[in-house]
Amino acid sequence: MSYLRLENITKRFGSFVANDNISFQVGSGKIHAILGENGAGKTTLMNIISGLYQPDTGQIYIQDKPVKITSPKDATKLGIGMIHQHFMLVPQLTVTENIILGLENSWRLNLWQKQQEIAALSQAYGLEVEPTAKVEDLPVGTQQRVEILKVLYRKAKLLILDEPTAVLTPSEVESLIVILRQLAAAGNTIIFISHKLEEVINLCDTVTVLRRGKVIATTTTQAATPQQLAELMVGREVDLQINKLPASPGKVILSVQGLQVADDRNITAVRDVSFQLHAGEILGIAGVDGNGQRELADAITGLRKIKLGKIQLENYQTIGYIPEDRQKMGLILQFSIAQNLILKSFKKVPFCRNYLLQQAAIKNHAQAAMQQFDIRATREDIKVSQLSGGNQQKVVLARELAGEPTLIVAMQPTRGLDVGATAAVHSQLLAERDRGAAILYISTELEEIMAMSDRIAVIYRGEFVAILDAQTATVEEIGLLMAGGTSRT
Repeated sequence: MSYLRLENITKRFGSFVANDNISFQVGSGKIHAILGENGAGKTTLMNIISGLYQPDTGQIYIQDKPVKITSPKDATKLGIGMIHQHFMLVPQLTVTENIILGLENSWRLNLWQKQQEIAALSQAYGLEVEPTAKVEDLPVGTQQRVEILKVLYRKAKLLILDEPTAVLTPSEVESLIVILRQLAAAGNTIIFISHKLEEVINLCDTVTVLRRGKVIATTTTQAATPQQLAELMVGREVDLQINKLPASPGKVILSVQGLQVADDRNITAVRDVSFQLHAGEILGIAGVDGNGQRELADAITGLRKIKLGKIQLENYQTIGYIPEDRQKMGLILQFSIAQNLILKSFKKVPFCRNYLLQQAAIKNHAQAAMQQFDIRATREDIKVSQLSGGNQQKVVLARELAGEPTLIVAMQPTRGLDVGATAAVHSQLLAERDRGAAILYISTELEEIMAMSDRIAVIYRGEFVAILDAQTATVEEIGLLMAGGTSRT
């Protein structure tokens, strides 16, 4: 029997069709993956199921009964729980306080009783969490368990997980997979949204692939390969392997010695970091989010003051910076593609002469960049807010790689991107490395770090705990170091 069934769901935003006649079903107690490129309609569809949007046409069935979900409150009553990629937790509150937040209407709150209920629930599902612990003191993997407990406490039977492994270490991913299988075995139904194809095949029973708002295929994971799923997603052949030439490191471009950097609360986030980066090499930085990566990148690119230590750039070289949040730091969303492409050079010839912007030169530059970087848009003068995440990232790349920078700091350059856009980013950065650029590549995606890097530095609580040769390092070794363990050496 199906737990959830969608029939002919269509959702429009003006003339844009986000979901086009979508139909599929999810079996009770099954784990069902939803795959698709950026802009394929996955988020819109999940927002419809969880009550944030209402479909223009079509019908949703829960256990074969037609339902109307007009709000998130309706979804909760129907046993639907959404676990977002970015956790919806209040760091200063305890686990128990976060889980019951918004549920209790009485003046008297028996917190001890709630703690006992949550402790029993966590043990029943193998989600070991201390109910009295403050969320801000918990590792990322444990915070995710709190999110899962939060929807289970609300008696959710259908759990929707959006990119749930994006910020987890390999061991935390393994733990999550065990937990999700236990939840399914206990009768819960799970929708799993991910760009990680190996993970989908390993965990899920069935998969639905969306492309441009339509269902392209629904199949069992046993009958699919990562290559087949990737090609269904993008509609063409995709090379999932990262093919790179051996590195030919040149002179030292960046030298960092005894670096200490504070975060926004003036707490030391980077502690005594020292390394050198050569021309023609990629130094990958592996680590769980929040271990000082952002502060390190900001300090190297001059966006944050340093407390102690020294950063030396060879002859003050040009820097390209791909920030981790393209929308907040990488782009001005209300500006056009053409305007965003000249943000760092609008005062220079040929874009400016006699203090006047040269519109023809700006337009020609944008059209050339759109072709070179495969930025998919109808015109260069549309706002970047109208582009998919992958195309927004390509605009950032086109601007930051213009002028052949000597040093490139790439911070989470493929976060939230589909396989096609990810392959494009990798290809561009490898071309820059082969040209002779020095690249600092920061990512929480361990397999990506291992495939792209020549050397790998593992960061934990603001310190480099090891710098390893990418050819000989193992996933297990780096995963252990990321979690605060020690290397076998």
